[in-house]
Amino acid sequence: MNLKQIEKIALHLNEEERADLAHKLLLSLDAPSDDEIAKDWLIEAAHRARDLDAGLVQPVPAEEVRRKAQTVLR
Repeated sequence: MNLKQIEKIALHLNEEERADLAHKLLLSLDAPSDDEIAKDWLIEAAHRARDLDAGLVQPVPAEEVRRKAQTVLR
């Protein structure tokens, strides 16, 4: 299917469906790349490590996090 065929089909959608499609297409343009996401996670990990090393935050045991998450999800 080529762009013209997709466009023809899309233009025959009802208003709500066209708006939903337009919204999804616009969001896809703003989505970060995998490399950007990985870079952001590395930056966040470095900040968290620095805060732990400086004693600004206290680590939380994984079991406690898991227990709290299960409570919230119930």
